[in-house]
Amino acid sequence: MQDSFSFSAMPQLIFGPGAVGRLGKITATFGRTALLVTGEHALQRSGHLPRILDDLKTSGVNVFPYRIAGEPSPAMVDRAAGGFRGKAVDVVVAVGGGSVLDAGKAIAAMLKENGSVTDYLEGVGTRRPTGRSAPTIAVPTTSGTGSEATKNAVLSRVGPDGFKKSLRHDNYIPRMAILDPTLCVGAPPSVTAACGMDALTQLIESYVSTRSSPLTDALALDGMRQLIPALPDACGKGALDADCRGAVAYGAFLSGVTLANAGLGVVHGVAGPMGGLVPIPHGVACANLLPFAVTATVDNLAAMNGDAAHTAIGKYARIGRLFGIANEDRLDCCRHLVDCLYRWLDQLDVPRLGTFGLTAAHVNRLVDASSNKNNPLPLSAGQMGRMIQDRL
Repeated sequence: MQDSFSFSAMPQLIFGPGAVGRLGKITATFGRTALLVTGEHALQRSGHLPRILDDLKTSGVNVFPYRIAGEPSPAMVDRAAGGFRGKAVDVVVAVGGGSVLDAGKAIAAMLKENGSVTDYLEGVGTRRPTGRSAPTIAVPTTSGTGSEATKNAVLSRVGPDGFKKSLRHDNYIPRMAILDPTLCVGAPPSVTAACGMDALTQLIESYVSTRSSPLTDALALDGMRQLIPALPDACGKGALDADCRGAVAYGAFLSGVTLANAGLGVVHGVAGPMGGLVPIPHGVACANLLPFAVTATVDNLAAMNGDAAHTAIGKYARIGRLFGIANEDRLDCCRHLVDCLYRWLDQLDVPRLGTFGLTAAHVNRLVDASSNKNNPLPLSAGQMGRMIQDRL
């Protein structure tokens, strides 16, 4: 067994169909004034928003509503924090997809900080977050980023000088996470697929990470056991099935727990800078990059000797078996995994990278801005470039 490892706190979790019905009473335990962060339209169209507002009102909670459009930017967080800093907000309630949850966490933090959030972003600013934050309740309506369980909030500025960076502190983990699969019912197949592939990528990368531990391994494997058979159905015949949606939501939550404790790999090391360069959904970027990343990493590992390479290949093979192959040959299982990941790109109708304006002219610049993070072995610059070219 590994000699030592650390594990961050998790939010208190309430899971199950109808769990959102407890939001009002839970919020009231934090105080009487809540900032409710939601997306622009989806929650209203689904009919959930009026019920949530009624529940909060019935529980005696005064609500300041705040809607965001698209992925959160530093400018948006600064506007929100500046507008509500003097409102005596007791708790931030974020109900929506990963972008909404990240926005809620960042706003909650900046209610207690001075200056611009840009000053505190990793790799951008020069100030360290103090960790002070309004308490956050995270209620995801999609199953992807696992932001309801992570210690960071991802903010982006898209363009030639763009970036996608994290505001991070252990205290930014939400105090409560409410996972109600019925909130995900009705999400479009394209959104379900992109979010689910983000979660799968996070589970795979944290499982094979050089920072993984026996605890994160167990959680990542359990998340994959639930998510892999459920995701294709959630994008199709099981879209209205709360059990199917619940399996994907559970996997996504665990992906947030494991990435917060084991880190991620080269797919996220490329997808982050890509999201700062062109307006591509993060899950779409991950889905496109994942098959080549697995292929190249396994090839690099197979050329190595030693226990670490042997262990990592064994982990990829174990994931391949979760996709339905019983072969004992580890490399055959790895090849099966890659075949399934490419097949899912077609089955889930994932658009290619070029759809969002990424071109061959961007590749070298993107590779220069990318990193391998905690990949089992690093990919070369040439391999990274081919990974991107593979799906233009």
